[in-house]
Amino acid sequence: MNKDILNIIIFGAPGSGKGTQSELLIEKYNLDHISTGEVLRAEIEKQTELGKIANIHISKGHLVPDELIIDTLENVLDEKENSNGIIFDGFPRTIAQGEALEKILEERGTSVTIVLNLEVEKEELVQRLLNRGKVSGRSDDNFETISSRLNVYTEQTAPLINYYKKQGKLVNIKGAGTVEDIFEKIVHSIDNIKVC
Repeated sequence: MNKDILNIIIFGAPGSGKGTQSELLIEKYNLDHISTGEVLRAEIEKQTELGKIANIHISKGHLVPDELIIDTLENVLDEKENSNGIIFDGFPRTIAQGEALEKILEERGTSVTIVLNLEVEKEELVQRLLNRGKVSGRSDDNFETISSRLNVYTEQTAPLINYYKKQGKLVNIKGAGTVEDIFEKIVHSIDNIKVC
């Protein structure tokens, strides 16, 4: 890894469209995708030790402890040594994870390029997640767990907005509208940074 690669953190509450926009960015910029949610769900499915611990937290709508996530992330990053860049989807979720990510990337000679914050009203988030639950059958997309996840996001993850704002890396993107419109705004923000 080196400083010229494009490392993107895509940020936003559950249901804000991070996964959808990540897929489009991967295709456009030929990036690798690290979704801590997907990594953890795979561990849960395989019933590994990490998966069992993660499942206890996730089923209650809580965040998985930082140390577990950070260890998992380091392993995944080592597998992507020759990458053009990475989209971090669902990580970091706390200031401690943000600081750990900086250190991990620095050790690999690179850093976070841009942080995209998808802003969506709470009512719309709830509706999107309930609809997703009906379509995907994901057990964590029910009203009680959704409310808990949104509260956890506000309390623990939202402080990262200021953390990255102070570093001058944060770009707020209105997450309402068509997928294409939102993607266009994101691409514009990324290309502006690449030109600078």
